[in-house]
Amino acid sequence: MKRIPASFLPPIALDCRSRTPMYRQLYDWFRRAIIDGQMRPGQRVPSTRGLAAELKVSRIPILNAYEQLLAEGYFETFVGAGTCVARSIPDDALRPPPLKVRKGPQPPVEKRGPRRMSRREAALTHVPAQPWLNLSGAFRMSLPALEHFPIGVWAKLVARHARRPPKGIMAYGDAMGYLPFREAIAEYLGAVRGVRCQSSQILVTTGSQQALQLSAQVLLDPKDRVWLEEPGYPGARQAFMTAGAQLIPVPVDHDGMNIKEIIRRGSDVRAVYVTPSHQYPMGLTMSATRRMLLLNWAARSGTWIIEDDYDSEYRFGSRPIASLQGLDTDARVIYVGTFSKVMFPALRLGYMVLPKDLVSAFSAAREAADIFSSTLYQAVLTDFIREGHFARHIRRMRMLYMERRRSLVNAIQIQMGDTLEVIGAEAGMHLVALLPPGTDDVAVSMKAVQMGISAMPLSTCYLEPPKRCGMILGYGGANPRQIHDGIRKLRMSVRGH
Repeated sequence: MKRIPASFLPPIALDCRSRTPMYRQLYDWFRRAIIDGQMRPGQRVPSTRGLAAELKVSRIPILNAYEQLLAEGYFETFVGAGTCVARSIPDDALRPPPLKVRKGPQPPVEKRGPRRMSRREAALTHVPAQPWLNLSGAFRMSLPALEHFPIGVWAKLVARHARRPPKGIMAYGDAMGYLPFREAIAEYLGAVRGVRCQSSQILVTTGSQQALQLSAQVLLDPKDRVWLEEPGYPGARQAFMTAGAQLIPVPVDHDGMNIKEIIRRGSDVRAVYVTPSHQYPMGLTMSATRRMLLLNWAARSGTWIIEDDYDSEYRFGSRPIASLQGLDTDARVIYVGTFSKVMFPALRLGYMVLPKDLVSAFSAAREAADIFSSTLYQAVLTDFIREGHFARHIRRMRMLYMERRRSLVNAIQIQMGDTLEVIGAEAGMHLVALLPPGTDDVAVSMKAVQMGISAMPLSTCYLEPPKRCGMILGYGGANPRQIHDGIRKLRMSVRGH
């Protein structure tokens, strides 16, 4: 067994007033720590001189304790490595001590009270298991082509900032985010997404999910009504559920969320959550008419609009659609974006563009949550954007994802053209494939998981039972060979579910 390097020890408690000799206290402590697993086989222990200095005691009792532990096989020594926990512990040491049976009446066992949780947490823990999210193979949702990320450029930029970081990067940061990073985001959003904002309106988050959580915390009270797209993003449901909001599904058609249905139902609504540029999961785009209807209605009713622009950079049939926020003249839109899909998920950087009168409230909520995001990575990504690497990466990925989308559509047509109906294949990193009526998409997904592919069931995006089920197939992180093999396995899953 490979020896483990020296590590921190749990605190050793010695009682100088005890009748038990000090060497015996040390012996008992080490033996118990080894048997309980607090110290691992092969782990180095401090030298007798070092431990004496740390405990501020004489070296003699420590020498005596070590000698006893060596003699009984709990310690062993290695030339040049000092004293370590033995790699094989005596068998009798690992046997549990015999239980003592007491005669006579026993004291009653104290009953513990209920282990309470909030209703919100209880609701979250009852969400059904989603094993398809535990895989990173073909069709994993929201997974970019990590093998094509310019890791060499990124590593050089990280080294540039990590080699001699200024105090501003190493100390506590602004809850709103690193100012140069916010300035770079504002420039990018204004040029590419038509967002109208200043850097002071940008709040840096750990991703779009935290942005939704902050929106729920700042904007909603329990029982407030929130309109959600149906089908829609499950993560938004979870975020608003934690605030105790009442979730109201609004159907989506080929023009996006049905705004006339919202107006018909009344104005007693606190917020509307939409993905207008690339509706999640159906991949549709909200029409210009509906965008204006939504903005005008929100201005009249005083409703907040949360615009999730999660992957609008990747549009293949035409130029990216301008943001809803850029059309807003009443400051009702809270714009949410993320770098998880255009960069890599583990980066954990996203952003919000806030109306000016909400900045202080969101900044306070962000500081209460986890203070601020990693300043080092904000500084690195600032250079990545301003030196042109970000724009080049997006252009390359747009072409790559267009090819992978074509491969997926072709594979479906060849292998499952009589079974699947493709929807939303003109943008983003995923498409929806509808199954034959009456097919259980969750059962198909479970079968697919057994074959090593991550096909997400469409029904998990509905609040109400869908009329027709389907599969959400991500193609960003799968090459053509994986795509064709994945469709072959999906065909077997549909037939054998």
